[in-house]
Amino acid sequence: MRNIALKVAQLDRPDLSVAEVGAGTGFTTEGICKSVDPKNVHALDQSDFQQAKAKKRKSIEGCHFYLGDAESLPWETDRFDRYVSAGSIEYWPDPQRAIAEAYRVIKAGGTATIIGPLKPKNSLAAFIAEVFMLFPTLDEYVNWYKTAGFVDVQYVFVRPPWVRKDDYAVSIVGRKPAGGASPWVAPSVAPEESLKAKSSSQQSKLLFLTRLCVGAIAGGIFIPIALMTTATLKVKSLFADAS
Repeated sequence: MRNIALKVAQLDRPDLSVAEVGAGTGFTTEGICKSVDPKNVHALDQSDFQQAKAKKRKSIEGCHFYLGDAESLPWETDRFDRYVSAGSIEYWPDPQRAIAEAYRVIKAGGTATIIGPLKPKNSLAAFIAEVFMLFPTLDEYVNWYKTAGFVDVQYVFVRPPWVRKDDYAVSIVGRKPAGGASPWVAPSVAPEESLKAKSSSQQSKLLFLTRLCVGAIAGGIFIPIALMTTATLKVKSLFADAS
């Protein structure tokens, strides 16, 4: 899945400068460093705990690590040849702002690739999924890219072998046509809207706690199901090999 997802990122030269946002424990970073020199890879994440794990990976030694926010990147405009983010957009409060930041930090002619989940077509599955995090539609991904200023927007569907539908995940890429910041302008917040935001902060905290509790329960249910599914697939594979 990682190889398929990164193919659209055009990581075709070791001397490319790459910004990876939401690098986490370095799994995608390893994929990037298969074709790009680690010294040219700049990996950012909000979690120092996750980043500490990434720094232990021998295959990405030499990478530069940063603590930061996808919606306010610490780099100057027109800095990188490529931007990559995998498994991070689902946690972004404002994807449009983050994608505009992706546009800003890459050079003219450079590309930005985001790998993320897709909203399930089944309404019940979509409701359950969105309790935990953001699951955009394909149209939302494309619209965010075009609004940020990207051109030549393309995508491939990504899914594990046991999933047959194309509503699992997507790897989407766009090209920056000219230097400078994104043409997207963040909407200004009216004073009354600011007051509303403050008054709803307690509701947001309650929603977060609710999602945390539901997520913990769902995780406890999912783990044994995942283990049983894996065991079943392995047994089937052994029988298939034997026959």
